Amino acid sequence: MLPVRLLILSLAFALIPAPFLSAQETPAAVSSAPESSALRADEKLGYPAAAVLGVVEGLTEYLPVSSTGHLIIANKFLGLDAETPVNDKNGQPLLDEEKPPLPARIWNKATGTPEEPPVTVAFTLKNAADAYIIVIQFGAILAVLFAYWHRVSGLLLGLLRGQRESFLLARNLLLAFLPAAIIGLLFNQLIEKMLFGIFPVILALFVGAFVMLGVEKIQRRRAAATASEGPDLHQLGIRQSIAIGLAQCCAMWPGTSRSMAAICGGYLVGLSPVRATEFSFLLGLVTLSAASAYKTYSSGQLMLAAFDFGPLLLGLTLATVTAFFAVKWMVAWISRHGLALFAWYRFALAAVLAVIFYA
Repeated sequence: MLPVRLLILSLAFALIPAPFLSAQETPAAVSSAPESSALRADEKLGYPAAAVLGVVEGLTEYLPVSSTGHLIIANKFLGLDAETPVNDKNGQPLLDEEKPPLPARIWNKATGTPEEPPVTVAFTLKNAADAYIIVIQFGAILAVLFAYWHRVSGLLLGLLRGQRESFLLARNLLLAFLPAAIIGLLFNQLIEKMLFGIFPVILALFVGAFVMLGVEKIQRRRAAATASEGPDLHQLGIRQSIAIGLAQCCAMWPGTSRSMAAICGGYLVGLSPVRATEFSFLLGLVTLSAASAYKTYSSGQLMLAAFDFGPLLLGLTLATVTAFFAVKWMVAWISRHGLALFAWYRFALAAVLAVIFYA
């Protein structure tokens, strides 16, 4: 039980100090503060806040408890969710381009470009924090590379050598990634506007916990009925891989958890707990790399203009270290005990948040 206690204490360490690092402001004071005057992002997102976000990201990215949900909560307590305009290091206002959501754009058939031009808007503290937590996901990516180096390097070498098993596994990962890539590109802005908030996170924590307990029961019944370990990762069919990918899309609702959705999808297509978890990690390697690269490309220059490189490096380092140990612990735990612990943690966290923000 010691690793469980250490994990819970680590999550508490990451989240509980957050209110005290936000310049002695309560969540209510943060949300009601004037948002007209601009500030430098590093006035809020300095080393203490970067440390909190790095630990939260690392501990929760691969656990089925929703890293995005935890980071939204941490941003709320840290006062990083304010729509306050941000200045660069020289005191000049930072501007960004806000494009209409892809499905809503009117396209010019002759030129193949949208007729509705992007609108220039102020780059806000919330924009900077949202970009920051996406970029530090590179730390979680590095953690999986370290933890599964033999698996990843074997896959790459196998592809170079033309090995069929490596080709099939790469195909399955790509098929599972495509649904999130397509839906994310089409609806990312709408999802951020409609679902990135405390109430959607609380609701998703509750719903996800019920789903986890239900899928866990199905998996245990299957395991009791057959001694088979189920298919290996390269033995998944096209439909099974796409099904896991569609399940992963549910994690676009913050609070759901990408890891939880992928593991539950793996359970439902017949994977054992260990193999479903491993597929989730490898799929996360692809998905998080794409998301982090896209966010770095689209907002990286604005983010670096807003605050120093030091807090970013600190968050990346802490995310890497904590994610590595979380991954190692999670595989060992799920192979013996399943998902129930994480479901009950989600229930408890959702209840606490509901009391704090809505009681």
